[in-house]
Amino acid sequence: MPLSKKQKKFLRTKCHALKAVIMMGQKGLTAEVLNELEIALTHHELVKIKLSVDDRDVRKQMIVEICEKSQSEEVQSIGKTLSVYRVNPDQAIIDLPRR
Repeated sequence: MPLSKKQKKFLRTKCHALKAVIMMGQKGLTAEVLNELEIALTHHELVKIKLSVDDRDVRKQMIVEICEKSQSEEVQSIGKTLSVYRVNPDQAIIDLPRR
């Protein structure tokens, strides 16, 4: 379910105070990084990821790959920092505003 503009704005205000939980190295999206991302998304729902790729096009491809493999939605991408959101189906932590 895609996020509305209002919901993304709400999540951007929430992620402003967050620190990057996942640091991606030059190897990219490995199984270990994906596993840690799954744990972080299940626990926090809203996660900041620090990417180490310099090339913008490669970084955009990596963002799409991260969102697809983790089944999350991109909230914001500034420079090398990416914020993603995925609702926890068992127990929602963040109460999103209505559309």
